[in-house]
Amino acid sequence: MSINRVVLTGNLTRDPELRALPSGSSVLGFGIAVNERRKNQQTGEWEERPNYFDCTMFGSRAEAISKFLTKGTKVAIEGRLQWRQWEKDGQTRSKVDIIVNEIEFLSSRDSSSSSAPAPSREFNNIPAAPTTDAYSDEDIPF
Repeated sequence: MSINRVVLTGNLTRDPELRALPSGSSVLGFGIAVNERRKNQQTGEWEERPNYFDCTMFGSRAEAISKFLTKGTKVAIEGRLQWRQWEKDGQTRSKVDIIVNEIEFLSSRDSSSSSAPAPSREFNNIPAAPTTDAYSDEDIPF
């Protein structure tokens, strides 16, 4: 058995892009930044380093959700990783995307930079993942 599941919380790095496939199905593309907190071994100070992920969501839910997402919106997503490969200018390229199954809006209506109305609860399906900011790699016993 194989398990391919991803749960992340982060902020959108850009406004989402809604496209339509030739079949008429909607595809929503967006990126999220997830901060990682680590202790700098040279200075002893805690630093936040972002990790960037490209996300894709399909179907009518993607179209509905696109109206509520803007750059900076804090979300929790649940999905799976999907690797793809293509050729461009004679070079083989590859990329790992997160295919989003569930999304929860974590930004409050007041803290959002958008003037869009607050999303309905029907799209808020997963709890926010707990953070482990208080631990460093040295705290792990293995």
